[in-house]
Parts: sequence; structure tokens; C-alpha cells
Amino acid sequence: MQLIKNLLWIDCLAGATAGVLMVLASAWLSELYSVPQHLLLVMGAVNLLYACYSFSLAISSKRREFFIKLLAVANAIWAVICLGIAVQYSASMTLPGYIHLAGEALFVGGLAVAEWNWREQLVTQN
Repeated sequence: MQLIKNLLWIDCLAGATAGVLMVLASAWLSELYSVPQHLLLVMGAVNLLYACYSFSLAISSKRREFFIKLLAVANAIWAVICLGIAVQYSASMTLPGYIHLAGEALFVGGLAVAEWNWREQLVTQN
């Protein structure tokens, strides 16, 4: 299946895109979302770290299942953290902020499930 073949590339490109955009637009997003800019900078940096890790897996010709599992678990944890941030800032966060965090939680949560379910195919795939 084409999705499985490209899953790690989707993960790294999405993380890199989200991270770069969040870092570059952090001041504007901070006002739009009514959250501290440093929070968005940290979130952008985390996205960039995820992107680097999933990129390292995507380009690897030999992947160990442990590292695929680690990526899946990290994505699941990040999904929970996104929801936790939404709860923590619920008194001040605007609707666009909620939409962003809920969307990111759904996306990375979906990646976590897909990577976990297809971990064996991701290990053996060239």
C-alpha cells in the first residue's frame, strides 16, 4: 500500500512544515491563539525534533522495530500533550488555537496508530 510506503515521509514532512511555520509565525499565532509565544516556539521546536527523528527512519535502509515503536509512542504522547495544552490554556485560548491543537492531536494520534499497526511493514520496507 502506498500510504504505508510513505508514512515516515508524511510524518517527517508534516513535522518539519508545522515546526518551521510555528517558529516563523509564533508572534502572530501567539496573538491569534491568545497563548504565550514561548509555548509556540517550544511546540515548533518539538515538531522539528520529531521531523528529524522520523526523517532518520525514513532514509534508513535498516530499521529496527524498537525505533518505529518509539516514534509511534512519542506521537501518541504528543497528541495527549496537545490536548493538555488546550485544557491548560482553556481560560484564554481562542477558537483558532483550539482548532489547531485538536487538529494536531488528531493528526499525530492517527500517525501513532498507523505507525504502531504497520510497524512490521515499516521495519521490512525498503
